Amino acid sequence: MAQAKMIAAVVTEPNKLVFEERAIPEPKQDEVVIQVKATGLCHSDCFAMTAGFPGIKLPLVPGHEVAGVIVAVGPGHRTAGWKEGDHVGVGWLGTCCNEPVCEACTAGDFITCPKIRVTGIHNDGGYATYMVARGDSCARMPEGMDFTQAAPLCCAGVTVFNALRHNVRPAGALVAVQGIGGLGHLGIQYASKMGYRVVAVSRGNAKTELAMSLGAHHYIDSEAGDVAEALQALGGAAIVLATAFNAAAMTKLINGLARNGVLIVLGADHEPIEVTPLQLITARKSVQGHPSGTARDSQDAMAFAQLHGVKVTTKIFPFPKAKEAYDAMMAGSFRVVLDMTQE
Repeated sequence: MAQAKMIAAVVTEPNKLVFEERAIPEPKQDEVVIQVKATGLCHSDCFAMTAGFPGIKLPLVPGHEVAGVIVAVGPGHRTAGWKEGDHVGVGWLGTCCNEPVCEACTAGDFITCPKIRVTGIHNDGGYATYMVARGDSCARMPEGMDFTQAAPLCCAGVTVFNALRHNVRPAGALVAVQGIGGLGHLGIQYASKMGYRVVAVSRGNAKTELAMSLGAHHYIDSEAGDVAEALQALGGAAIVLATAFNAAAMTKLINGLARNGVLIVLGADHEPIEVTPLQLITARKSVQGHPSGTARDSQDAMAFAQLHGVKVTTKIFPFPKAKEAYDAMMAGSFRVVLDMTQE
């Protein structure tokens, strides 16, 4: 009997995406096979598209914001509890080493494992109608959540969600969200729903109405004056979520931090953030990076979103238009999602 087939969008060489027909894989030890229903497009997909990430090898199927249905379960303790028909999400963390000498893994901090293998970077990801994932990389979706909503929450959503919940401040504290794109529009919602006073920071006034509709209480046009002074006029930011890929813009926010304030860097720019020791010392300010999270973190981010009404603003493309979707994402559209059920 002929093996059932799937379609995958494959990076065969830098910046070339080709559709291929492949056999649907069988799950190996600790693996599940997922019928992909939706895949979110993240700016980090450019690492796959350009083959610009350490350890990457082509050909490769990109995509690390995945939501779908388990259709086959392999043996092993990492698949325990999963069954066919379960709705799951898969994010950045594909596998970690789980070695007893790994400080990150033994501490349960799997996302910082130095031997992490990233979904859609080191392992084939979600630009496909089916994919394989290790059982412990799957996050259970809340009942009734739409796949096109769940997929982006497994990277963009969990990134801002974790950054906030791992840096708890008193209710009503001022949280600034720099950039109102794929990360930022979720950061505003999560921060607002967590009880913070939220200020959105973006260039120009075009996104003022959008920011306020998402739950922002204030809006700062970064082109209209000194952003740090504007933040200090509001009392200073306890947290700044820096979501835009712009290190120079992040630099300008540091003096807007309150005492004990933290600039959390989420936008992966290659340029340096400039800060002097005195800027940090005098009021115990800090600059911190934050990665996305584990499957359990994604599960929590999805559950919080459903409970509190956090919604992803999506631009849906059918799977056959994956390259057009990628180009739209890189041009700034948020949040671009491939609906694998559309032809």
